[in-house]
This record gives sequence, structure tokens and C-alpha cells, in this order.
Amino acid sequence: MSKLKEIDNKAEGKGSLIVTVWQFVKFIFVSLLAMLVQVLLTNVIPLIPAIQEMYAQPFSLWVLEYPVNYNELGEVISGGLGYCIAFNVANIIAQVVAFFVNKEKTFNSGANIAIALPIYIAFTIGLVFFSAWLSPTLNTLFLGFGWSDGLARNAAMMICSALQFFLYFPVDKILFHKKKEEK
Repeated sequence: MSKLKEIDNKAEGKGSLIVTVWQFVKFIFVSLLAMLVQVLLTNVIPLIPAIQEMYAQPFSLWVLEYPVNYNELGEVISGGLGYCIAFNVANIIAQVVAFFVNKEKTFNSGANIAIALPIYIAFTIGLVFFSAWLSPTLNTLFLGFGWSDGLARNAAMMICSALQFFLYFPVDKILFHKKKEEK
């Protein structure tokens, strides 16, 4: 029996509050994993030459504004369609990783994927859209404070990740409530 399963079983014996606290601890580690995936991708995707070129193209869609940010020499430093693509692709991939790890390891859930996944996707679309609005707003604000592009981009991404963390736990707790059948 794995060490994690052993701890899960001990928590089960102590009551639902302890189970929830233990799930929250595991959720923290999974969220850190997802954030590492997001940080890595947020910083690697902009290195792709085609994405770099898109930083110079302002992007606007409904309430989403991805302005191009320039340094004092007039050079493009951040923003635009490239920032939109880098941030949102990284965010979506991180949430896909988190879904499967949380379902299997954090909540040991036997929930029907055909039901849970569409609900998770709908919730994720809402959060990704919110983050897609908030991230460039924060990025531009931080650049206005004189922060470097990398620091501003990563700080905006971390704030969005933290908000998602606190919103995902209760949703996942409800969505993944059905326990796996013991073999």
C-alpha cells in the first residue's frame, strides 16, 4: 500500500473534518505543481519566435484588452496577442494537469468523468476568462511601476493562480465527492 493511501485511510478514520484538511493539504501540492507548469509555460512560450512577433500586435476582444507595452526606448516589452496566447495556453494546460491529479490523488474520486469533466470545463472557462481579463490589467499596472517584463508577467500570473486556487478547492470538493470503489 502506498504511503499516500495509508495517510488517506488514517484520515478517513478521524472524521470528515480531518479528511477535508488532508485533502486541502494535497490540493495545495497539486496546485503548486499546476502553478509550476504554468510558470514554466508562461516563460517558455514567449521564446517561440512566432509568439514573440505577436507581442507587437494589440489584441482586444470584448472586455479583454491586451495592449502592447513599450519601454522608454520605444521597444516592445510585453503585451499584445503574444502575451494573450502565452498566458492562456499555460493556464489551460495547468488546469488540465490539476483536474486529473486532483481527481485521482487529492480526492480519490470515482466520479463519472462524463459528468465531472464538462462541469469542470465550464467552470474553468469562466475562471480562464476572468484571469484573461485580470492578468493583462495587472501586467500593465506592474510595468507602470517600473517592474521588468518577466517580473510583471509572473506576478500577474501568480495572483491569478492564487485566486483560482481558492475558487477551485470547493468546486473540486463537490465535483469529486464520490469515492473510488475499493478493489
